[in-house]
Amino acid sequence: MLKLRLKRFGKKREVSYRLVAIDSRDRRDGRPIEELGYYNPRTDETRLNVPAIVKRLEQGAQPSETVKSILRKAQVLDRVNA
Repeated sequence: MLKLRLKRFGKKREVSYRLVAIDSRDRRDGRPIEELGYYNPRTDETRLNVPAIVKRLEQGAQPSETVKSILRKAQVLDRVNA
């Protein structure tokens, strides 16, 4: 099953995340199928590749709870349901 989840990178105490499409059985920092965006919790900065995310969600990818809340804030989930 394909999942949309966060991949951690950065230094200790200066973490940021990449939003990736990855097989659900792979480890958190494993090789992703596709990188779809960026999220920095310290500055609340997000950069999302919205067309690619919508395409993956329409193909049946399941977002994690954290990714779902990020997509809800960016109003990406509204484009999929419409």
